[in-house]
Amino acid sequence: MSEKIEVGSILTGKVTGIQAYGAFVALDEKNQGLVHISEITHGFVKDIHDHLKVGDEVTVKVLSVDEEAGKIGLSIRATEQAPAQETEAKAKKPRKRQAAAPITTETEQGFNTLKDKLQEWIEQSKAENLINK
Repeated sequence: MSEKIEVGSILTGKVTGIQAYGAFVALDEKNQGLVHISEITHGFVKDIHDHLKVGDEVTVKVLSVDEEAGKIGLSIRATEQAPAQETEAKAKKPRKRQAAAPITTETEQGFNTLKDKLQEWIEQSKAENLINK
């Protein structure tokens, strides 16, 4: 494997093959890497063929280099700026509310070991899971 290919490098390559899990990109005559489907673009990718075709020239960032296995992990997404709406949507996404834990009328004073409280916590957890379903 060529020594010039280092993690973090931005390179240009040509798509040589497409599989359901990613696209193979030739970086030079000797080196080829894989762009996993999750690294094609920002957002969800159902079918890589909607974004790439064999022969496309792409800009990639080197994510990993495994010289022993001869594998290079690449990302097209890392070379693109994230869409503003995606960043805003994550910031505005409402959090799911959880039901409050049931209040018990029994209160025990003093020190309780974890072993003593474990069964009570398990029962409370089961009750919360039933409420949240």
